[in-house]
Amino acid sequence: MNSSMSILSDMKKFKFAQTMIFAINEMNKDPSILPNVTLGWRIYDDCGTMDILRAGLALVSGLSGSKIQYTCGEFILYYNVEVCAIFLLTILLFQISHFATCACLTNRNLYPTFYRTIPSDYYQSRAVAQLIKHFGWTWIGVIAVNNYYGLNGVASFARVAREYEICIEYSKAFSSSDPPEHLQRIVDVIRHATSRVILAFMSHREIKMLAAELYRQNITGLQWVGSDAWITDYSLTDSEGHSILIGSLGFVVAKTHIPGLEDHLRRLHLSQFPDSQFVKDFWEAVFDCSLVHSTNADRKPCTGTESLQNVEIDFTDVSELRFVSNVYNSLYAVAHALDDLFKCQEGMGPFQNGSCADTKNIQPSQVNIHNGDLPARYELVNLQTTDKGLEAVTVGVYDASFPEIKQLSVFLFIFIGGSFSVCSKSCLPGTHKVLTKGRPICCYDCIRCPAGEITNTTDACVPKVVEFLAYTELLGYLLVLFALMGWFLTILFTLIYYCHKETPLVRANNSELSFLLLFCLSLCFLCSLTFIGRPSEWSCMLRHTAFGITFVLCISCVLGKTIVVLMAFRATLPGSNVMKWFGPFQQKLSVFGAALIQVIICILWLTINPPFPHYNMLYYKDRIILECNLGSPIGFWAVLGYIGLLAVLCFVLAFLARKLPDNFNEAKFITFSMLIFCAVWITFIPAYVSSPGKFTVAVEIFAILASSYGLLFCIFMPKVFIILFHPEKNTKKHIMGKTQNDIRY
Repeated sequence: MNSSMSILSDMKKFKFAQTMIFAINEMNKDPSILPNVTLGWRIYDDCGTMDILRAGLALVSGLSGSKIQYTCGEFILYYNVEVCAIFLLTILLFQISHFATCACLTNRNLYPTFYRTIPSDYYQSRAVAQLIKHFGWTWIGVIAVNNYYGLNGVASFARVAREYEICIEYSKAFSSSDPPEHLQRIVDVIRHATSRVILAFMSHREIKMLAAELYRQNITGLQWVGSDAWITDYSLTDSEGHSILIGSLGFVVAKTHIPGLEDHLRRLHLSQFPDSQFVKDFWEAVFDCSLVHSTNADRKPCTGTESLQNVEIDFTDVSELRFVSNVYNSLYAVAHALDDLFKCQEGMGPFQNGSCADTKNIQPSQVNIHNGDLPARYELVNLQTTDKGLEAVTVGVYDASFPEIKQLSVFLFIFIGGSFSVCSKSCLPGTHKVLTKGRPICCYDCIRCPAGEITNTTDACVPKVVEFLAYTELLGYLLVLFALMGWFLTILFTLIYYCHKETPLVRANNSELSFLLLFCLSLCFLCSLTFIGRPSEWSCMLRHTAFGITFVLCISCVLGKTIVVLMAFRATLPGSNVMKWFGPFQQKLSVFGAALIQVIICILWLTINPPFPHYNMLYYKDRIILECNLGSPIGFWAVLGYIGLLAVLCFVLAFLARKLPDNFNEAKFITFSMLIFCAVWITFIPAYVSSPGKFTVAVEIFAILASSYGLLFCIFMPKVFIILFHPEKNTKKHIMGKTQNDIRY
């Protein structure tokens, strides 16, 4: 029974050999490939490295070698990695492999005559790393077969794992020939490890041994990620402990279809290979019969009429052609390369001076296989239990020719065993990870985010967004627009006044104070710009002091004009000489005297405790408000209070003079402007205190602009309107007549 199981387990290699024979026969019948040339084949019957080397030497020397057997099923197209390396380094023999995936064989300097029709482990390692990252497994174990294939595969994966921030907790290797205690040590490592995902770079022999031992010791809950050498091996179903492997994931070459292969396999008969002991053993195992001179005398005799036409075994199954198709493609690749050499025309050849190869003595280095190391296209398979046993179900694809973000695609639900395998859990929002010296990057501690940083995600803290009223945002853009518009209108009114400074209307309304007021208003509009942009030490000091001083100058000018109106009325009374006490010099002196008091307040404020930029982290949890701290609130409210005092005094005087017969009722216009000014700043106080973040600054700018526009429009707009559109009223007769009428009234 054990002999029959061994024969059935070698069916895959027997199938490879039959595929090679099928491809060669197919090409010999095809007149378009190597016409007038008949391809032959020779299959050697030994698996050991020395035996294969002996067969290779026999092939090179032209000796017939051993009889054609199928004991091993490995032939000139396939060698394991050690055989490939030894062969290529010792015998300059052309080789093409359907199964050797080691990335080491890609080195053209060392192995110039080696080609393959299977992607190298370079691509498989990257595919596996992307798969592991896709499921969020950052803490894994790695076990490999102790040979070129396993060790180089692990080394290739380890390099890629660092790119994807995947940490390897342990990396162990063993082979099926190792003593039992070696395997036991590896099982103990798996038992005590914290990672629940294991990457297995090994063949079906080693994975079955490991799975059986884990099953016997009841070690479960592991997620396996397998290499292409075992993940689709049908013999896993019959192995002890195969349930351990349910849910395994791995990449294999894509399935293909080879027309005619199934008929070729089913036509196979014992009579075709009368001298092959392997075929005899295979025949007895499949049909459970005994041939003549067989040692299996307890079975019924074989009749010789048995047929594979209706037998459903893995050998005749062509629904899952993966590595078999690589064998088929290998033969065609060699045939086409030879066809190119045979059809070469002198002068147009691939060699020196356009020469062609000697077709009777073709050297291995002259055979050139195009795309001898192809980019990978894998199918992602998941081992699931079905009616057939343990079956590899395709659940995704990996295509190395795509951009990296699109290379891996998982499109079906799959059973995942160890769905959570990390060294440290993700840090909760509000905390971030801190690496510990001497530990892998996947292992860390979580601490709270420092002041000024925040996270709404996991693991990392980022600086909070710093918020201030910027020129580039819509609100800042609109405020700048209104400020510049106000400044432009002020300059325009100034030019109009200057061009008409000799007219009665301008002269009658105290032109000197009017020009000074217009200048101060232009400064008021411009000083609002200092409140926009990123606060700095100088801008914080400038914005409040410039605002305080320019507004005091404005109110002082308005106050001076109001006093002039009152004095002018008194001067019209008989025997009054009051105007000599408030002439042009006294008016200017009063304006600058009132401003001097504000300057002193500002100097004291800036000297004792000036404003400064401040990061307010308390108002919002998700962002920082960069604002100007007032420094001394007393200084700020003293500046505002003094402006308010002058504004109230001006409003009272203007209100008392609103019906006095001044020219064009300037006192009435001053009253309106002061009413707007006081209303704006009274409502400013609660709005300023309650506005959050950058809107506090916006409220302050709005108050500055609104009160400045109020003064500009109420005091100067009526006069500019008359100057431009009713010049007939801008005469001394009209002004004197109006004044006399007002007095009579």
